[in-house]
Amino acid sequence: MNPALLIRLRPITPWRIGPGSGSRSQAGAILHSDTWYSAISQAMAQFQLLEEWLNATARPHAEPAVRLSSLFPFQRGMSYVPPPAGVWPPPPSPRVRWKGARLVPLGAIGTLLRGETLDEERWMVDGHSGCLLPSAGYGGVGPFRYLRRRFAAVDRVSEGVADPYEATGVQFAPGCGLWGLMTFANPTAYAVWAPRLEAALRWLADSGVGGLRSRGFGRSRQPEFQAGTLEQLLEPLPAPRSGRPAWWLLSLFSPDEDDQVDWSAGSYSLVTRTGRALNGEMKTGARLVEEGSVLVAPAAPRGAIRDARPPGLAHPVYRSGYALALPIDWGTAA
Repeated sequence: MNPALLIRLRPITPWRIGPGSGSRSQAGAILHSDTWYSAISQAMAQFQLLEEWLNATARPHAEPAVRLSSLFPFQRGMSYVPPPAGVWPPPPSPRVRWKGARLVPLGAIGTLLRGETLDEERWMVDGHSGCLLPSAGYGGVGPFRYLRRRFAAVDRVSEGVADPYEATGVQFAPGCGLWGLMTFANPTAYAVWAPRLEAALRWLADSGVGGLRSRGFGRSRQPEFQAGTLEQLLEPLPAPRSGRPAWWLLSLFSPDEDDQVDWSAGSYSLVTRTGRALNGEMKTGARLVEEGSVLVAPAAPRGAIRDARPPGLAHPVYRSGYALALPIDWGTAA
């Protein structure tokens, strides 16, 4: 297996993770892989490494040196992810409303993929965060809550307040934060880029990630890193045994022309991605396959990176759609 790096960020301020709607009154709890790629690219520019980074990760039809998952919440030692579509939810229960959980611990997913059932006495759904929690030991409190803050721009000429507005953010509980994965094309790519990425993430921890950074949002403690392979870094998941090959997405995915996905099978959903370039203009919108989707394909989906530059902008603005996916036994799970 190729080298991988697991990262954990422990926020010390609220984070503003914009929703797909772009509404200020809403916020997301998942930092999508395309946004994460953009943040890292901005950090690479601070170290005079942007061109080298883009050459290694944004060349058309070439294997990227680094693939990124999206960032998901964690709570103490429990890592949450969007569960595999078609596997979740379990059969209805009179005690637990399984379908209300949008984020599920890796350990619970492993139980389902092994063909076992979840003990409804041991689990509950946190209505605020949409996370599946152990019913004992966590006090019914999930890894985060949504909060709303009020802001106002000050007109320093007339000394008046102009354009007051509210924005929603995410406040993480103590001991909680965001985790994600980076995989490398080969050991050489790891040797070159792992130290640089660690430096970039330390810079991002200080400068902030996401929206409202000028208001102090998006900061975190110094990131934690753990090196290994995907099998070593993730809680044990059963290896595929039989059935059709299937791939569980932990990132957004923009299909490449060489991807051989059977779109008539699997279970997947699409999300519309927009956002703004550094000049404030809206990026060209695109629809990508969402995290948690399960794709049926003979090999791991590759994905592609797209130019999302606003009209009239001279340089490209890249939106990462490279897939980071785990194999699951779709024949048995489905």
